[in-house]
Order: sequence, then C-alpha cells, then structure tokens
Amino acid sequence: MSQFVSAVVVGADRLGNIPDVLKGHNIAIMHHISGRDPSHQKKTLQLPSGTQLLILLTDFLGHNVMKTFRAAAQRSGVRVLACRRSVCSMKQALAQCGYCEVACPRACGRRQ
Repeated sequence: MSQFVSAVVVGADRLGNIPDVLKGHNIAIMHHISGRDPSHQKKTLQLPSGTQLLILLTDFLGHNVMKTFRAAAQRSGVRVLACRRSVCSMKQALAQCGYCEVACPRACGRRQ
C-alpha cells in the first residue's frame, strides 16, 4: 500500500466531494481551516507539523489569508496547490502538480 501525503486544506466551510478526490490521489486531509478567523492573517502563522502539502481554495479566501499561508508553507518547505473549490478544478491542479490518481494508467514512480 502506498504512503498518503498529509495535507492542510485552507478555505471553504464545507469540502463536499474534495476529500474523496484527494483520497484517490493518495492525499489525506490532516487539517481543514476555513480561513475566516482573523488570526489567520497573522504573518507568523505556523502550519501543523507533518504537513507535506498545502491546498488553498482560492474562491473562498482573501488575499491576506492566502499570503499568510503561502509564507508559512515557504518557511516550512511545503508544496502549495491553489485551485477553486470544485472537483474539476482540484483534479486539474493535482494533475498539473504531478499527483496522479491511484489507478492512473501512466506509471508515476513515486505512487507505488
């Protein structure tokens, strides 16, 4: 069985079908943050330990919140994936970043 990538999702109150899409790409949501709390605009925000991927749902986030989380990811050396909160947008962004689906016909060496 392959290893899951630990992700933090920022944006939106509800994720809908997105957890299922991520699970199909061997990505587990470790933490979901709505981004509504004013403390999320702090410049010294830290991502939870063990985070390997930061997913920003851009249609539900303000610019300052996105900037804060991007900076936190950069300080931690975490990859950032930004897309709208829709299954199609998520799948497209994952494909562009190199996260193949588990049953992907093309063999991605790191998904075995």
